[in-house]
Parts: sequence; C-alpha cells; structure tokens
Amino acid sequence: MEPVKISLNDYVLSGGGANGESFDHKTDPSVMLKLYFPGKIQQPLDEMCLARKVYEIGIPTPEPGEYVVTEEGRYGIRFKRILGKKSFSRATADEPEKVAEYATVFAQMCKKLHATHVDITQFENVKDRYYRLLTQNPFFTAAEKDKLARFIADTPDEDTAVHGDLQYSNAIFVGDQRYFIDLGDFCYGNHLFDVAMVYLCCYLSDDIFIRETFHMPKSLAMKFWDHFAPEYFGADIPLKEIEALVKPYAGLKTLIIERDTNCPMPEFRAALSSIL
Repeated sequence: MEPVKISLNDYVLSGGGANGESFDHKTDPSVMLKLYFPGKIQQPLDEMCLARKVYEIGIPTPEPGEYVVTEEGRYGIRFKRILGKKSFSRATADEPEKVAEYATVFAQMCKKLHATHVDITQFENVKDRYYRLLTQNPFFTAAEKDKLARFIADTPDEDTAVHGDLQYSNAIFVGDQRYFIDLGDFCYGNHLFDVAMVYLCCYLSDDIFIRETFHMPKSLAMKFWDHFAPEYFGADIPLKEIEALVKPYAGLKTLIIERDTNCPMPEFRAALSSIL
C-alpha cells in the first residue's frame, strides 16, 4: 500500500499518546489524522490494514481513509472524523450524575462486540499476543512465566471480537450513534482479556493516573465499574465474584505496561496473586 503524501501545514494538533499524535484538518472538519512519531513506518501500515478489516466486518468504528506520509517522513492514517463526538470517560467526567447511564450503555456496546464472531484466519488470537508478551518480558522469573502461560492456555477459547485496549475512553458517541476507536490491537478470543482493561482502568490504576487520563477522580471511575459489571455479567452475580473472575486477567495487562515502561510494576502484579 503506497502512502498518500500530505502537508502537515493543513492540520492542527488536537491530541497525543504513546505512539503518536492526532490532528484535525484546518478547513475540513470531517477529516482527522492519526500520525505516528518519526521512525515508525510498519506500525501505521499494519494498523491501516487492520482498521480496514475491522470496519469491513461491521464493527462500529470510524471509517478509515488513506495511509499517508508527511513531507517530514512521518506516517499515519486519515479517518472520517465523528463530529460532536464524546468518549464515555469524558462524558462521565462532565456529568458524574449520569455515571450509571454511561456505564450501562458502554457495557451494552461491549457485550455486542464480544458476541461478534470473526474469521479467525484474518486476525490474531489474543492468547498468542500474550504468549509473545510473556516471552519478551524480562522481569518475571521462568517459574512465574510457566504459571502465567498455563493460566493463559487454560482460558477457554472463543472466536469472537476482542478490542485489545478496551478503555472507556476508546468508545465514543454522538446522539444515538456509538463507535469504538483505537482498534490497533484488535484480535479475537476470550472476552475476559478485554473486560479486564475496564477493571484495570477503574479499580487497579491510581487516582493520579485516572485523573490525568480519564479526567475524573478514582471514586467516580470505581462507580463506573460498579454499574458496568452487573450490566455486562448479569445483575444476579455478586460484584466480588465478578472481580475475582476478572482480576487475574487485569493483572496480565502488566505484561503490556512493563513492555511500555520497561520496568516492573508491582502495583499491577498484585492482581496476579491467584496465579503466582
């Protein structure tokens, strides 16, 4: 796929993340740009191809446009911008009195996503992703890795969609239209690998991180989970049972966090106590 050449002078910076930045077009409000940091070439191409496949199987996500490159050699993707959109985390932060409503709608979106069967020849198995992360991790001992690998292997297989980074900031809405965004880690497999990220963002993360990332105090994030969980799993299952089920999968996110920070994260490893 050949990238389309663009000028960054046509865009204005609107946000940033670990891998790159987002921009809005100066004159066309329907166009947004996700631009990776310099040196990253294969990653945006892979994400472009994945975004197209995810869109074509009917997952509600903004339509991907072109694979692009700037005059400075930075690569990225253009998307159709959802005008007037708001994420579920931002909406909750802005209207905390509606936390139950937003958590319920988000849970319903997630249930529908996790009921979507996919062609498993077109996407990676979430288990394979965690096996690879486990192999690359330098901080767990060989014995710990063996226990974690057995836990992953014993998790029942599913052929349904997994977002891969299911934060409540990665789902947006405008009116009654709802979309998932940032599906660069989309794969298939057991839904618990996905739901665990919601729990991690609401309960395991500290107050400073939650305030900086999701614009709300941890107490409100915890309320979000407390409403999300019964809607997703069923109101007849006690929250403590749901937490016990999800917690070790949230702990596995340590592998991603330690990869990105290059240091051990004991505060998240504590969630793995039932495995280790």
